[in-house]
Amino acid sequence: MPLQLMKLFISATTETTVTPENTRFFYVTSAQTDAGSTLTVDAASFFADDGSAVTELPELAADNSYFNVYVNGVLQMNGLSTYTPGATGVGSLAFDVPADGEPILSGSPVVLEVVNYAPESTITIDT
Repeated sequence: MPLQLMKLFISATTETTVTPENTRFFYVTSAQTDAGSTLTVDAASFFADDGSAVTELPELAADNSYFNVYVNGVLQMNGLSTYTPGATGVGSLAFDVPADGEPILSGSPVVLEVVNYAPESTITIDT
């Protein structure tokens, strides 16, 4: 019998499930925020989907999350806002109103949407 390479035959499959966790927070401005200013909303100033008070803004999962900000129902550009997770006094949303733009009027709704993904993978190896 001639010499031959002996090796294992291995087959593998991976099944990944990605489950999003979408959380929305609501705020209604109490004063006008002029162009060139920053609207800062503390975690405790938001209320949840069910109307309950919010005490903490969730962490953003590294490489598996994002947040959106809507003012008056319009999605805003990402570079205008800064999201800081955490409890009252730490967690906040800061939104920079462009200097050459229009002010945010008193009574304007602000919606913060936080989406975290929780991927889970199952690997099956057959030998």
